[in-house]
Amino acid sequence: MTIAFTICSINYLAQARTLGDSLKSTNPDVLFFIGLVDALNGVEFEDSYAPKYPMIEIDKIDIRDFQEMCDRYNITELNTAVKPFYFTYFFKHYPEAKNVIYFDPDIIVFQPLTELKHSLSNHSAVLTPHINTPIEDQLTPNELHHLNTGVYNLGFVAFSRSEENTQFISWWEEKLRYECLIDLCNGLFVDQNWMNFLPVFVPNTHLERNPGYNAAYWNLHERAFKQEDDTFYVNGTDPLIFFHYSGYDPAKPEILSKYQDRFELGKRKDLTALFDLYRNNLINNGNAYYRKFPCAYIKPTPVRRYQRVRKFLKMPVNYVIGQLETI
Repeated sequence: MTIAFTICSINYLAQARTLGDSLKSTNPDVLFFIGLVDALNGVEFEDSYAPKYPMIEIDKIDIRDFQEMCDRYNITELNTAVKPFYFTYFFKHYPEAKNVIYFDPDIIVFQPLTELKHSLSNHSAVLTPHINTPIEDQLTPNELHHLNTGVYNLGFVAFSRSEENTQFISWWEEKLRYECLIDLCNGLFVDQNWMNFLPVFVPNTHLERNPGYNAAYWNLHERAFKQEDDTFYVNGTDPLIFFHYSGYDPAKPEILSKYQDRFELGKRKDLTALFDLYRNNLINNGNAYYRKFPCAYIKPTPVRRYQRVRKFLKMPVNYVIGQLETI
């Protein structure tokens, strides 16, 4: 058995549903779950927006000191910090699962994952580098950004079942319990920089350079796309396995990604069909509807900021919160 999962809060369920739909159509043999970093207690979805994929709420996977993590992290940090804990959950509760694959919710899978499964039968883990070739400009992102935010993109990672991986994931859990911060000055960018150690600690890790894997704004300088009938191809002949629409907002369809300034979507006509497809899927899957739901575990900004700096301050609690509210 192969399990695939994503992680999100309710506000990103349109993306998660779109990913699930793509897996269902291309990989019906893969068991798909949504790891929900949110609480469903008291939430009533309209019938058409009730997710049809199984959701495992974060409080069901028994993370030690989880409330402290909620106090420490913002919504992006928290959703990435729990990733290794979900890997542990699936390997523990599904002993028949040989492979567990993580995809970010803002991904569409276009092809059967046959080659990925084959890689996992010969390797302990599979990662994709952000880029395979150098960048010839100083726009965003370039190699320096990738040095700061991680050589590998953690919108995708796959593990096969092994004791070696169990030990690595356990180590990863402890790092993300406290150090899954967006804090570039201290060498931290959520879960990604820690993954630089995976090929070191687990030498049988496969670094997947196939351009059909994890195509996204950060590697478009080396990838061009075309559509023939119902199939998308990369660089002429390689089938597009999955595309990662990181930073895309269907309410701003002309912007390829809010995280880059290298490409304009209007000037990359090879991307038009891919982004039209994604935008329509998000709209049909309730993007505007789910966006209205706040995450149950995230405190208001002043309170959260207080929680993050309290250990460095020796002032009365009420004074600190008052100061933060004026910032």
